[in-house]
Amino acid sequence: MSTSITFALIASYFLFLIAISFFTGKNATNDAFFSANKKSPWYLVAFGMIGASLSGVTFISVPGWVENSSFSYMQVVFGYILGYLVIGTILLPLYYKMNLTSIYGYLESRFGYYSYKTGASFFIISRLIGASFRLFLVANVFQLFLFDALGIEFWQTVTITIILIWLYTFKSGIKTIIWTDSLQTLFMLIALGVTITQVSNELNLSLSSLTSFIDDSSYSKIFYFSDFSSSNFFWKQFLSGAFIAIVMTGLDQDMMQKNLTCKNLKDAQKNMFWFTIVLTVVNFIFLILGLLLTEYAQSNGLDIHKDNLFPILAKDYLGPSVFIFFLLGLIAAAYSSADSALTSLTTSFSIDIIDLEKKYDKLKQEKLRKRIHVLMSLVLILIIISFKYLIKNESVIERLFVFAGYTYGPLLGYYSFGLFTRYKIQDNISPLIALIAPILSYCISLFFKTQFAFEFGFFILILNGSLMFLGLFCIKKT
Repeated sequence: MSTSITFALIASYFLFLIAISFFTGKNATNDAFFSANKKSPWYLVAFGMIGASLSGVTFISVPGWVENSSFSYMQVVFGYILGYLVIGTILLPLYYKMNLTSIYGYLESRFGYYSYKTGASFFIISRLIGASFRLFLVANVFQLFLFDALGIEFWQTVTITIILIWLYTFKSGIKTIIWTDSLQTLFMLIALGVTITQVSNELNLSLSSLTSFIDDSSYSKIFYFSDFSSSNFFWKQFLSGAFIAIVMTGLDQDMMQKNLTCKNLKDAQKNMFWFTIVLTVVNFIFLILGLLLTEYAQSNGLDIHKDNLFPILAKDYLGPSVFIFFLLGLIAAAYSSADSALTSLTTSFSIDIIDLEKKYDKLKQEKLRKRIHVLMSLVLILIIISFKYLIKNESVIERLFVFAGYTYGPLLGYYSFGLFTRYKIQDNISPLIALIAPILSYCISLFFKTQFAFEFGFFILILNGSLMFLGLFCIKKT
């Protein structure tokens, strides 16, 4: 496909998103930016959250992961179901009862000022790095498909990417994102269906033979119970999946901000229920896509692996229709995650760090929120560009989850201690515990890997959260 057609496709897509932001941003206020005036339809939130949860990382990395890990990722996804159950029955009722805009307000009421600021800071660090991981992956694909041919350098690609997000989110934030995420989820799912159909045809598979082909493939193995020391061991991945869902959705301002725009708790719980079902199915379909792409590459003698598998096959081997929908799906998956990340970062920094709603009048709040939105955009640009020199040849989704284990662990410890004990703590010491827990987790993980060949994998999150919980117990007030 020509560069001009690719450019026109991307430009048209973003013009459409900006048009949506124009219509949703009329008479927008900070209330619209932070909470969509609490008027979002639950089914729209649920559908849009699928795209935000999957992101461009899932779109590219999960299919590329199948060659080395088969369908073992489903063990993590099954764990998600348990995690989402905890969110719907424990965390959502808590957030609605307290009428929170930022979910980290709970930490202030439960423990105090220092715990509150520490928890919000860990979220901001986590989300900045996590969103940067996702956008780095997509920026690389844009560079390969379009910007190299136009003579545009990587740092310029990243800057353009963030500016486009800023353009359609700066006015009404989460109110716009509820609608744009739903549209982007639709594009992503269409891309998934079109690609599976095309690759199946290339492999001469009918709909009836596809099931037996998947079942007979050596890549379709889901459950791993034999090797306890392996990072693929079922209970490690299942429990890690449960806790990943709890922290990366239930303790994450980005994801919960969407839930808190629903009219009431009942609608938010319906949203979480249907979101869980659809997300589980969609993740499984992504693994099917990965299996088909891997089999196609091997049957044609192509030396393409990991995160390069889907992009290169779509661009060079599977025809223009797959490429068009791949590009649309990738943009949709990436931006449905990144736009809400930018908005949630702006929200958390405004409310949790500088106490925007407590210290300033309405006019000053609007001005400061817009400046913070620009600041967060600039920080994202700098971090993504730095990744160009730090990330080499590893699957991005694996890096993302391992990193999340270290940064979300303190949040897991804070909330579990707050919800399951009645102890007060020495609040001013808790930031030190939150710093020690990830460092100690890394040291323990390294020791077990070198001495016993035992890999914690995603399980590092549970270790980190447990150490944080233990540390808080040690500084409880008697």
